[in-house]
Amino acid sequence: MALTDIKLPDIGNFDEVDVIDIAVAVGDTVAKDDSLMTLESDKASMDVPAEMAGVIKEILVKVGDKVKEGDLVFRIEASEAAAPAAPKEAPKAAEKPADAPKVEAPKAAPTPAPAQPVPAANAANQAALDFSGAHASPSVRAFARELGADLNQVKGSGPKLRIMREDVVAYVKGMMTGAGSVGAVGTTNGGGLSLLPWPKVDFAKFGEITREPMSRIKKISGANLARNWAMIPHVTQFDESDVTELEAFRKQLNKENEKSGKKVTMLAFLVKACVHALKKFPEFNSSLDGDDLILKNYYHIGFAADTPNGLVVPVIRDCDQKSVLEIAAEMGELAKLAREGKLKPDQMQGGCFTISSLGGIGGTAFTPIINAPEVAILGVSRTDMKPVWNGSSFEPRLMLPLSLSYDHRVIDGAAGARFIVHLNQCLTDMRRILV
Repeated sequence: MALTDIKLPDIGNFDEVDVIDIAVAVGDTVAKDDSLMTLESDKASMDVPAEMAGVIKEILVKVGDKVKEGDLVFRIEASEAAAPAAPKEAPKAAEKPADAPKVEAPKAAPTPAPAQPVPAANAANQAALDFSGAHASPSVRAFARELGADLNQVKGSGPKLRIMREDVVAYVKGMMTGAGSVGAVGTTNGGGLSLLPWPKVDFAKFGEITREPMSRIKKISGANLARNWAMIPHVTQFDESDVTELEAFRKQLNKENEKSGKKVTMLAFLVKACVHALKKFPEFNSSLDGDDLILKNYYHIGFAADTPNGLVVPVIRDCDQKSVLEIAAEMGELAKLAREGKLKPDQMQGGCFTISSLGGIGGTAFTPIINAPEVAILGVSRTDMKPVWNGSSFEPRLMLPLSLSYDHRVIDGAAGARFIVHLNQCLTDMRRILV
């Protein structure tokens, strides 16, 4: 019977694009405009629809291939010819096994699980993570598995109701806010996050152990961090800032103020530089409230303080109205209160942006978790002297590693890059904050 060649249609201004998902299998019956496969360029994905109704007879591409306009990708038997062909499919036993994975039978396999009272929850979770029927790309499926989200319960918002990454995030957010405690999601009835129960291990049978209760601060911060990591699509960008002149200036200031006891830290300069960057890029000084973005006209900066009982984040208010010396003094007072466990709740509220500095300990980079409801956080690592090319020779420069995490729902990658570049410029030459 006559087959119709399906060639790749116009894909815009792209020479080649990647095949990221094949939505059909040989033998599938498709209607006109059904999605056959998904292509992805640098920043966008697109579905290739069926030009006609019929039966898929040949698939000439696979996931990972690069294709261009005019490439032959499928062969379809038109629907008029497909109808009489149906009876002939039965005798062809050799072809049927290839189609078997598309039948719903494999999904029915977990149904005996309820007969086993103990492992029933595990069986249900395994069934929930079967995404064979979900209309989503492999990257979205992998993302859903990382979060333990059941794609079969997610409503897609993309072309042809395709499930996008944002849909998974919204689903997880909805389930976490509506399903009660995270610990209960492993036993939800078909919905929920479908997370496997936390493993119960008798560690004492492997050797001697000591059991210590977690501090109250770690319990609270741990729950918040888990929520923020699961509900916020994080992106982290890394860069290095040349702080050679700034460090020399800081040392000079401390020498001049030695008698008064006033001491300026690099973190105080970072606060002022961040305020300038927040003013230039106001989306970083915002919070999500449902479908609205709340832009703040104040600049309260939080800083992560390491204490014997765990991590806390005191907040310095109105940093745009304070000098570096004032910020350094207030930071020292708040850090002392944090170590002594005397911080008041209102001294840890109202932050717009957080700085987490590990420079006093070490390391070259890390991925800080956003402190919701903020939309960004800056991680700072230890300075290091490195050879830098000045146009004619290498010279030693003091470089400060920066790690900027931000909420990708609010901030695009280009905006994130501009923010960290501007921050670098301010730290390299603090005179920029005066203009």
